[in-house]
Amino acid sequence: MDVAEVLQRLDTDEQGLSAAQADERLSRFGPNRLPEGVRRGLWQRFLAQCNNVLIYVLIAAAIIVFLLGHWVDGIVITAVVLINALIGMVQEGKAEDAIAALGKMLTANAVVKRDSSKTTLKADQLVPGDIVFLQAGDKVPADLRLLKAKNLQLQEAVLTGESMPVDKTAETMAESTQLADRQCMLYSGTLVTFGQACGVVVATGADTELGRISSLLSEVQEITTPLLRQIALFSRQLSIMIVLIAVLTMLVGILVHQFSLSSMFMAAVSVAVAAIPEGLPAIMTITLAIGVQKMASKKAIIRSLPAVETLGSVTVICTDKTGTLTRNEMTVTEMLTAAGQDYQVTGSGYDPHGDVRQGDKTVEVESESALQQLIRAGLLCNDARLIDKDERWQCEGDPTEGALLSLAAKAGFESDYEEEAQPRLDVIPFESVHQFMATLHHDHQGRHFCYLKGAPERVLEMCRYQHHGDELDLAHWQQQVKQLASKGQRVLALASLDFEGQKTELDFDDVQQGLTLLGLVAMMDPPREDAVQAVRLCQDAGIEIKMITGDHSDTAAAIAERMGMTSAVISGRDIEELDDTALQQVVRDKSVFARATPEHKLKLVKALQENDEVVAMTGDGVNDAPALKRADIGTAMGRNGTEVARDASDMVLADDNFASIVDAVEEGRTVYDNLTKAILFILPTSAGEALIIIAAIVMGVMLPITPVQILWVNMITAVTLGLALAFEPAEPGLMARRPRARQTPLLTMDLIRRIVFVSVVMMLGSFALFVLHIESGHSLEAARTVTVNTLVMFEVFYLFNTRFLTAPVLNKAGLLGNRIALLAVAVLLVFQLGFTYLPAMHFLFGSAAIDAHSWLQIVLVASVILWLVELEKWLRRKQQA
Repeated sequence: MDVAEVLQRLDTDEQGLSAAQADERLSRFGPNRLPEGVRRGLWQRFLAQCNNVLIYVLIAAAIIVFLLGHWVDGIVITAVVLINALIGMVQEGKAEDAIAALGKMLTANAVVKRDSSKTTLKADQLVPGDIVFLQAGDKVPADLRLLKAKNLQLQEAVLTGESMPVDKTAETMAESTQLADRQCMLYSGTLVTFGQACGVVVATGADTELGRISSLLSEVQEITTPLLRQIALFSRQLSIMIVLIAVLTMLVGILVHQFSLSSMFMAAVSVAVAAIPEGLPAIMTITLAIGVQKMASKKAIIRSLPAVETLGSVTVICTDKTGTLTRNEMTVTEMLTAAGQDYQVTGSGYDPHGDVRQGDKTVEVESESALQQLIRAGLLCNDARLIDKDERWQCEGDPTEGALLSLAAKAGFESDYEEEAQPRLDVIPFESVHQFMATLHHDHQGRHFCYLKGAPERVLEMCRYQHHGDELDLAHWQQQVKQLASKGQRVLALASLDFEGQKTELDFDDVQQGLTLLGLVAMMDPPREDAVQAVRLCQDAGIEIKMITGDHSDTAAAIAERMGMTSAVISGRDIEELDDTALQQVVRDKSVFARATPEHKLKLVKALQENDEVVAMTGDGVNDAPALKRADIGTAMGRNGTEVARDASDMVLADDNFASIVDAVEEGRTVYDNLTKAILFILPTSAGEALIIIAAIVMGVMLPITPVQILWVNMITAVTLGLALAFEPAEPGLMARRPRARQTPLLTMDLIRRIVFVSVVMMLGSFALFVLHIESGHSLEAARTVTVNTLVMFEVFYLFNTRFLTAPVLNKAGLLGNRIALLAVAVLLVFQLGFTYLPAMHFLFGSAAIDAHSWLQIVLVASVILWLVELEKWLRRKQQA
């Protein structure tokens, strides 16, 4: 169909739908989303939780215990397996919901014309008949029929498998044209790689070409990371070791002490149950999930879950300047007309309140023709729009163009009047390849002309004249550009070109030479205050900051100096001349890279990684995707980034703020610390329990603790105390540490020694109190209850040791700094009182009531661990000092 017929069929026009029409069509056609796949049912999720070698050992133990007729023990072991599976099932459900929520947070936006004005909507609100505008870097949000196209190319590999970008035009095609050859159609999910387009939505959601071929099955993103894979391997190795130790223990009891096979098998089950850290997998998953949620609350949305771990070891952050280190609210501060006059501009941000001045004098712009022409060029060669939203002026479009609009408003220009007086006929949109934008206009006297703005180096090459037809003094203007840029300002050159006769289209060849320079405009994007602080925090944390910008070298150096960075600059041209070895040396020594292209970014990331750095990289454009993908942590901009940049990233900054990257790095370090603390806390308990059983068998005495009591200790302490560690805040001095090296093991030898030391102390203390109570005439049940409570109290005191890996905890922050830990201790003590004094618990767990004297002994013995571990930390700190 031709364009007019398409618009008629869809009952729309180029002014777009009204809000009422859009609402009616949204209810008729539904949201513009692909059908969601069927989520796994409860039973499938439940059974998946049992697919763990440690759980297999517990299930086998339960079956054999049942066969031996120990029904209560068997029921309790089975209950522990079920509880563990339920916790995992609920957590996986939350993970599914969290990933779905991330998908909603990252929903694409679309620029649409509704009620005759452009607006930005979420892509799922699009309906057939909507008029949509696209530019390079956008993902096509629905199936569109092209109405207008300018130098348009699309990457359609997702739909057609065609690896090269394809040209698109608005011309009508034959009805029999194959999908891959339909040049007048844009399909949902494909990517605009070049040019601009305007099209009308013809299909949404499941009715799109992508919707027809998309799979109806969607799988939950699996929460698996290198760390969790390490834990899975550790679990397998631990299981083999546990089975061997249990069998060996059983043989010692039978052969050395002539215990019965049945009693020794129960002892072997006790060893196995004791040594298995049942709560560890759930706690690790929950710790990661909490980390992701905390990062999201700090405007850092994690798209790739392994990034949580990697963030903790970042050594270099490569960042853009504009909008990341700075406010992304450009303000014109100075102008230099081709007539040689210099002007200053007051006001800040996009707020259109301010004056044009020369020194202390306010200038009447109407009386300055050269100044008027310079400002008018910036107003008309412009695709941005300023809106007053939530009592704050905001720019829809490029910040540089927003600054020019604000300048025009300060100078008294009315945008609507100027656009009617000199309507636009055509445009060459800005692309980083050619570094300028040009627009074709005519006035009502029949004059046809173009305005052009762009990088001064490029525009000056294209100019031949300056004010009143004088030959361009290139050296003079190059010096002026350098002088303005040296103040940390971004400089634009503006030019014009008159055409003879009528002209309706603008091509690159039309503007390559012969232009007249109108002047220079200098603007400043001031550094964010929080970014200045964040750079300082990174430097203290041993993280290097590399600024990579497309701006002028002098501008980059001035901003770097304001940010507290070294201001020595390497240009993109210098990067091209260096070989790989030389570049690796340069990236060690230099921190600021100016006039850098996306290709340079990729080279810099590779060079840093060759130096064994862990690199986080920010980017927002289509061409940043290779560098984002190559970086260890690709970080895309959530507000101003393109869809392709977000797709290639591991993390999205919802506020485009550098400080959010630093917050995420800090949270990554905290998550890693908390995972280490959870393992450091849980393993000594399991090892200590196993040692108690082994010691009892080797010594030929009654078991101080039964399998079901061991399970009680493991599960109740993991669910309360162990989980509290997942909520630990960042340790003091966390961001003063050097980044963690890639090859650093999860548990260092110092921590392994601590685990062994604590395990032995727990075993000795618990075993001693058991023997003491047996010898003083207490019942076996009461002595075992003392053992269980001693183990639990050991863990309560050890929890506080574990809150800080090396720092002392005998202070207010160490003892009272985590309210959740205090709540967990209180809950645990209530459970232990129930375990000790409730008749039902006596039946299930073989416990018995104990007196206050026993409690005093328990607390005194268990508290020893607090003092001993703090002594060990002090000795280690003294050794490292």
